[in-house]
Amino acid sequence: MSKQSTHTDSTAFDVAIVGGGPAGLCLARALDALDLKVAVFESAPSSALETPEPDGREIALTHVSKAFLESLGLWARLPEEHISELKDAAVYDGEDTEPMRITHEDGGRDCLGFLVGNQHIKKAAYEAVAEDTDVHLETEAVVESTQLVDGHRTLQLADGRTIEATLVVAADSRFSNLRRIAGIGSRMRDYGRSMLLARMEIDIDHEHVAWEWFGYDRNLALLPLNGQQASAVITLPHEKAQHLASVSEETFNETVTELYRNRLGPMRLQGKRHLYPLIGVWPDRLVDDSLVVLGDAAVGMHPVTAHGFNLGLKGVKILSEELAKVSAEEVSDPARLAAYQRRHRMASLPLYLATSAVVGLYSDDRFPAKIARRSLLRVANKLWPFRRAVARQLTG
Repeated sequence: MSKQSTHTDSTAFDVAIVGGGPAGLCLARALDALDLKVAVFESAPSSALETPEPDGREIALTHVSKAFLESLGLWARLPEEHISELKDAAVYDGEDTEPMRITHEDGGRDCLGFLVGNQHIKKAAYEAVAEDTDVHLETEAVVESTQLVDGHRTLQLADGRTIEATLVVAADSRFSNLRRIAGIGSRMRDYGRSMLLARMEIDIDHEHVAWEWFGYDRNLALLPLNGQQASAVITLPHEKAQHLASVSEETFNETVTELYRNRLGPMRLQGKRHLYPLIGVWPDRLVDDSLVVLGDAAVGMHPVTAHGFNLGLKGVKILSEELAKVSAEEVSDPARLAAYQRRHRMASLPLYLATSAVVGLYSDDRFPAKIARRSLLRVANKLWPFRRAVARQLTG
């Protein structure tokens, strides 16, 4: 068990955050300025936070997210060599050779955004919170249940302790156990596919352009990393994805090079392959008595629009702004929690619905869908206002 706190002898807090991922830790940092007694309870060991293993996920950050991470003191902790600019984006349909191109000029910026490995964000967030003596941080702390007692929440830990908090925050992943325990249901959509992530060495310069191909039996993305490297994102039906994840490295390299039509020359695996099932999650609500859900627990996005973590940071910003309006004794004020839910849903619902529509259209192999999506990209590529709107959304 790991603890960093000036309140280690206390079991009562103003805000107790369950989940020590980036969203939960960023909230702890954001609440630091509000003079609140904040605790973070994470089930994983401290080593998983201190030196997180690469998980294959390259997080696309908007300019707004970068500014917020700077305000939390996290951006300066990210290794500069692992921050890759995302200049432009190119979207292909099927075998078309001419993509819809979204440029940084469309977005009015020097680049559309930034790519940072998830493990670097996790490490930076942990280090910032671990150095903050006003935040109580525990690892290997498993929350088994929660109850509402006299207007406050209690958390029952696996080691027998009971924690009291005026407000509890569930930030324990899109499959949040605490959200379920609190009686908040959710609608889950299994897309029937898995996403295979692999860092690849390439021979032809990607020019910091992100590429996405919507194939008729697969979706491919290429995320540009610094140097002659890129992250291959391959979406296939579960069985095919599992097979590709298990073949020899030589066969994998040959297969990936062929999948990407040799556009970047021979591609060579660097490190491990990572496989994730694609499941979208939309909770029925984001608040309960003295409880809110945050991060992926608040909305589990399909990664095609790369807005998952950006929405998580948006939620952190909204919640911290609402809690700044009340005293420590009032952080569970229903009006503030309702405002958080309303603002979060206004930001996330359009993106969630739009993402689901894009995934539905570009996963449909029927002839009418093929015609519709090809026509859509060709028309959109000629409409500067549309490209500008997409670029502005990407930049945040």
